[in-house]
Amino acid sequence: MRRGVAATVGRKVTLTVAVAALSVSTVIGVLVHRLTASEQLTVARSQLDQQLMSAVYDYAAARKSPARINPPGLPGPVSRAVRAGTRVTYLQDGPHPVLWAAAQVADGQVLALSRSYAPQARALVSLDRTLAGVGAAATVLVSAAGLLLGVRTGRRAMAAARTAERIADGDLDARVRPGGRDEIARLSAAVDTMADVLGARLEAERRVTADIAHELRTPVAGMSTAVGLLPPGPATDLITRSVRNLRALVEDVLEVARLDAQVVVPETERRQVSAMARRAVAGLDEVEVHVVADAVVTTDPRRVERILANLASNALRHGTLPVTVEVDGPLVHVRDSGPGFPLDLLAVLHTSGPQRFRTTVAGAGTGLGLTIAVGQARVLGAHLAFRNPPGGGAEAVLRLPDRLPDVATGSCGRRVPS
Repeated sequence: MRRGVAATVGRKVTLTVAVAALSVSTVIGVLVHRLTASEQLTVARSQLDQQLMSAVYDYAAARKSPARINPPGLPGPVSRAVRAGTRVTYLQDGPHPVLWAAAQVADGQVLALSRSYAPQARALVSLDRTLAGVGAAATVLVSAAGLLLGVRTGRRAMAAARTAERIADGDLDARVRPGGRDEIARLSAAVDTMADVLGARLEAERRVTADIAHELRTPVAGMSTAVGLLPPGPATDLITRSVRNLRALVEDVLEVARLDAQVVVPETERRQVSAMARRAVAGLDEVEVHVVADAVVTTDPRRVERILANLASNALRHGTLPVTVEVDGPLVHVRDSGPGFPLDLLAVLHTSGPQRFRTTVAGAGTGLGLTIAVGQARVLGAHLAFRNPPGGGAEAVLRLPDRLPDVATGSCGRRVPS
């Protein structure tokens, strides 16, 4: 596809250069033709007019000359102009062009000379053929040069576009490394600068996120211990739930920080997909597990269960019962019966992936559950897709590979060892 785009750019540049070269060749050819034709006719008329003047003197001296009095075939315009007192040279067009020169002599007679203009016409046709051949050759050569330039320009532009796409997918190490000083080089340098700035900002964000989470871990642990010392009662239960939620949030933030830092290392083993699905939702009584077909894959069970647990929890939180987890070989479908994913969230999920703590237009927040699920899926080399099925509700589909690749892809599109 990208080669096709580069070829398209090359063809467009080639076509533009070819049209320009053909236009220039045509204009030059027309100008040369007209100038040559005008010069030929001027010279021929001058020569024939001089011969006519000599013939007039010869006629006056009663000497022989090639001129004739009122010759047959004398064009009417020539005869009328001469009888009006004008000395005339006139080109009679046709298959056999003839150049006339005529003047009035004694007794109102018309003395005329004629010469075939065919040699000049043939020379002009030969010149036109030469101009056409030279123009065609120049057009071909310039078009070939335009093709090379267009293909090279298209490839450089596509290299910058591919790098920008890789950066958009999270590969912040991607660089164009431009050469030259033209506009494409400036564009490539801008893409590299953008990647540097974006990488620095994301790294700063990751460090801040990790630092905040680490700093919160100690006081949250102290709060958890202190809650255990409170007397039983509704207030204690409320505080306990709040502290539990806060602790889970801190752990989620730390997990996101680890995924962003790409320090996670999968621990693989052979497991049944159905067993991992049941373990993932063991604490969620409202979730039903259906097994259409089972499969055994080599993966990190803890991370798979984390993904499925997050998806099921998200379905319970934002959807409507029933919530089901369906195992169909390496495919796991997590469905709910709610209104489905908001369209603006679905658009983000299909492009850049879930954004942490993002709030949709409808006011629903996504939290960190989907972010962690997508990050863990990338670590495992799995594919996680989101959609609103025709029957209603929301559906997340996890496709597990039969085995982890030798190198798994981290949450930002870079590589981490498996």
